[in-house]
Amino acid sequence: MVTQVLTEYVKVLQVLCPQVLKILKIMKLVVENVEVLTQMRTSFDKPDHMAALFKRLTSVDSVLKRMTIIGVILSFRSLAQEALRDVLSCHIPFLVSSVEDFKDHIPRETDMKVAMNVYELSSAAGLPCEIDPALVVALSSQKSENISPEEEYKIACLLMVFVAVSLPTLASNVMSQYSPAIEGHCNNIHCLAKAINQIAAALFTIHKGSIEDRLKEFLALASSSLLKIGQETDKTTTRNRESVYLLLDMIVQESPFLTMDLLESCFPYVLLRNAYHAVYKQSVSASA
Repeated sequence: MVTQVLTEYVKVLQVLCPQVLKILKIMKLVVENVEVLTQMRTSFDKPDHMAALFKRLTSVDSVLKRMTIIGVILSFRSLAQEALRDVLSCHIPFLVSSVEDFKDHIPRETDMKVAMNVYELSSAAGLPCEIDPALVVALSSQKSENISPEEEYKIACLLMVFVAVSLPTLASNVMSQYSPAIEGHCNNIHCLAKAINQIAAALFTIHKGSIEDRLKEFLALASSSLLKIGQETDKTTTRNRESVYLLLDMIVQESPFLTMDLLESCFPYVLLRNAYHAVYKQSVSASA
């Protein structure tokens, strides 16, 4: 039984890892918009200027679609890891619990190479990790020799900016509606939460940046961008505004680096509470 599950899990990894490298195509889109994104990164407190800059962005839909696909792939792999963990826990519980203890007691000041070795061991046992070792290896192997490390780090930061300022466009999509029955959005954008967190963790591990600081910056930009659609009067562009608000909550819940207190400092909790109420009420009305 264990051998069969391990074999199937390896097959899943072989299929998914090349697909996860869609991130490299997104990086190219970031490079195409690098000048605008650099300005947006420091102008989130200037609504009019941000609106003008956003109009200059290209390939917004493409970035969100690719990120969603990556999120779906990572979510599928997470399910495979859960199955692996359940089977191994039944057959070799002592070994799995030992690996889990290793993972849960890594000091923050531990050398990253040592931590990554522990994460690789944990991931092989089906345990979720703060940093996905397979994603780190896959992205590290694709690093460009023509770009300096500083420039690569800047592009990684701007990728997070690109996704953050693009989230409000999802509200106009009729398929962005949140379904309480499946605890997700009809077009799978709830998978963005996993994609954003895991890609950020992998990229800023590779570039030796602060994962927590970059995710805080992302949260500030995303919150600011989403708060602006609360002032929109066009019903077409805001038809699923409440459903998109819930993405922020999902991103924070998915992240080991962000907290609800931090979210509330950027985005009023009352809006999230009202958003949950609205989507559940809409779901009841639709099923009546």
